[in-house]
Amino acid sequence: MLKNSFIVLLVLIVALASGLQATEKGPTTDLRPVLQGLTDVLADTSLKGDEHRTKRREKIMSIIKHGFDFREMSKRVLGKTWQDISDKERDNFTTLMTKLLENVYIGKLEGYSDQTIEYVGEIVKEDRGQVSVLLDNAGVKIPIHYIMRISDTGWMVYDINIEGVSLVRNYQEQFKAILRKDKYEGLVKVMEEKISSFSTELK
Repeated sequence: MLKNSFIVLLVLIVALASGLQATEKGPTTDLRPVLQGLTDVLADTSLKGDEHRTKRREKIMSIIKHGFDFREMSKRVLGKTWQDISDKERDNFTTLMTKLLENVYIGKLEGYSDQTIEYVGEIVKEDRGQVSVLLDNAGVKIPIHYIMRISDTGWMVYDINIEGVSLVRNYQEQFKAILRKDKYEGLVKVMEEKISSFSTELK
């Protein structure tokens, strides 16, 4: 009896420990390596300069795609229109949105270096989470909130709130006016032209 009780107790302890480890793996745990990888690339002196832009951006996007759900982001940006377009159009829109964000936001990030990131909070509610950080840029602390959702591969970012401004909501408002006037086809054309203009500027 004592032997059997000991085995049962041991199994319970192992099960409890496993449960605690699973609970501890929250959105912050998944986000940390992504942000660390990003800052490592930005700080890498061998990747600085216009001549290394292509290689630098490839590395940055490779890291970001492991932690950012661009399809979910695109779906939320497009709103109700997402339901009215085909799967092929959704794939194309996600590609365009990803490229647009790469040029707008990665372009801005490339001008920074030596920032430090302080993790200040985490909120989890069912399959949604928020990780709050303070980005210290030359003594100026910028609050950033990463809005995340759980997926098959872990916690993924689908929105970023910087100093109270939501990336998704910002693009929603911009695109609404275009959709009202020029419909979905007109929005795609505007996005393609904008991405093309970025490519021209980089030459």
